[in-house]
Amino acid sequence: MNLRDEIETTLRSWHAYETGRGAVAVIDFDCAPTTEATTPATSRLAVYQRLTDLYAQATEAGADRLTARLTADLAYLGALLGEHPPLNDYVQATQGCPAAGWQDGYITHRGDQARQALAALGIQWGPDTARDLTGVEGPIETDEAPDAIRQAAADYETAVRQITGSTAPFNLTIEATEVDAYWSYWLDGAGDKVRLRLNLRRASFTKVAARQFALHEVLGHGLQGASWSARAAAEEVPWVRLMSVHAPQQVLLEGLAQALPLFVAPDDELLATRTKFDHYTQLVRAELHIALNHGASITELADHARFRMPWTADAAIADVLTDRGANPQLRSYLWAYPAGIDWFANLAEADSATRTTVLQAAYRDPLTPTDLAALWPTGPTIGGQGT
Repeated sequence: MNLRDEIETTLRSWHAYETGRGAVAVIDFDCAPTTEATTPATSRLAVYQRLTDLYAQATEAGADRLTARLTADLAYLGALLGEHPPLNDYVQATQGCPAAGWQDGYITHRGDQARQALAALGIQWGPDTARDLTGVEGPIETDEAPDAIRQAAADYETAVRQITGSTAPFNLTIEATEVDAYWSYWLDGAGDKVRLRLNLRRASFTKVAARQFALHEVLGHGLQGASWSARAAAEEVPWVRLMSVHAPQQVLLEGLAQALPLFVAPDDELLATRTKFDHYTQLVRAELHIALNHGASITELADHARFRMPWTADAAIADVLTDRGANPQLRSYLWAYPAGIDWFANLAEADSATRTTVLQAAYRDPLTPTDLAALWPTGPTIGGQGT
């Protein structure tokens, strides 16, 4: 068994241990599904020791891709075991980029872009912005959402395949669930089988949201995972074939999925407005993420959130802070959203050749922030240049 396969065996046993005790899954997309039974690990400590040994082997072998993945696994597992390293160290180890953040002037600039796009739709900036935007986007009934998402995915599939070069097949299943969690939509899968879950406790449905999440979840995450799986089935790839949200491919996944409308449907005014609005919102959440982890008081954080996002309810602010401060997985994973959308929103404004190079590479390999920066050396610093 080669080193990569040994790592995968360990991750599968860790995943079986966590899910067997009702804890959060370790593997979110399996690009090398197997029918072989997995023996759960005996404890988190046993997994930690095994990953440490594998890390030493990967370092000695000069296997940088494997070392980066094991660095993320060890950092996340260490956090599950009680470690609480400084935010920048933790995000660098897991997501593969710094948690530096963005300067006030840049965030304001992105906010001004969102304001202008909203104003063009007749929507004012204030307590009712989110509600009014939802109204303009065309609310639909919950039971209409799966068909609307499927139709939007079918409408956009050819365009996404053209810009990414992907020919991989995939089979989509859409399920409704009710979970007390931050997410409204969640996609996982194995090989060419993709599952989209709609969290009815959190999700609201509009015609624009159906188009947005067809791109984000189905043709972003789903087709990307299926594309990586197809390549992994055809050749011996040098990367771990099990995707986890605490690992450094997540900046690519969440970044491109959020910004995909800018590449595929730039003339869709409603979809572009939603993307600009989300970009600004993610940058503000990044401010809160950093400030919380640097000791700002809850009152200061809540006041700042209300100032930057006057449409946000206190319950939503509380969830943002809780997720980014107390949850080991989300303290890492949620940084992928601002870091990713900002880099890919900027990429959408780059020259055509650069866009094509990055997008086709992104559907071939689970790229890390280091990989992305190498493909576009003149692009912005992933994770921000500092507040």
